[in-house]
Amino acid sequence: MLEVKNLSVSYGAIAALHGVSISVPKGDIVTLIGGNGAGKTTTLRAISGLQRAQAGEVIYEGRNITNLPAHEIVQLGLAHVPEGRMVFANLTVLENLQMGAYLRSDKPGIAADMDYVFNVFPRLKERAKQISGTLSGGEQQMLAIGRALMSKPKFLMLDEPSLGIAPLLVKTIFQKIVEINQQQGITILLVEQNANLALEVSRFGYVLETGRVLLQDESAKLRSNPQVKSAYLGG
Repeated sequence: MLEVKNLSVSYGAIAALHGVSISVPKGDIVTLIGGNGAGKTTTLRAISGLQRAQAGEVIYEGRNITNLPAHEIVQLGLAHVPEGRMVFANLTVLENLQMGAYLRSDKPGIAADMDYVFNVFPRLKERAKQISGTLSGGEQQMLAIGRALMSKPKFLMLDEPSLGIAPLLVKTIFQKIVEINQQQGITILLVEQNANLALEVSRFGYVLETGRVLLQDESAKLRSNPQVKSAYLGG
């Protein structure tokens, strides 16, 4: 469904990605793991049109979308939940979710998806009228995922969904990610520093290091790989 070929990205004179290639099959959960500064966030930003690629290609559903404007990429069914959640802090939960559907005009479909989001994340329904900036980190993460779902994506990219969240809620959010993948058939590309959790829920994984793909394999095999264990799994 998504093919990234030899992607190179720089921030000014600093090269962030050096020829990264990854592949995400339709219906799968694929994860990118690696330390800080490995290039995980940059990869997602280049795919979703938020960061210009200097070289390489992003092919989505057979179409070259390299450096297309971000809103056009969203229209093609590819949504990005950014690191740090980036909810509209001064808007209510409901208004944030409505913002997720701003490119849509199918009112019955929007209403049905709103019901689905409230069904997946009941806490958002309880707090529908609450100002988003006053939510906990975990609730904001739920809102950021819910807002992305309101764009009716076929492909969802999640950047560090466990960051700054209480451990109990992290488990819940990861259960919901699997649920969204299985119930809605949404393909997911997951960036996550909690490598254990990421490899538990995904089918395939890539290990990034200093802007390059260091390893790639089925998630179960990466979990038992001594190199991955010592560097990322605390073993």
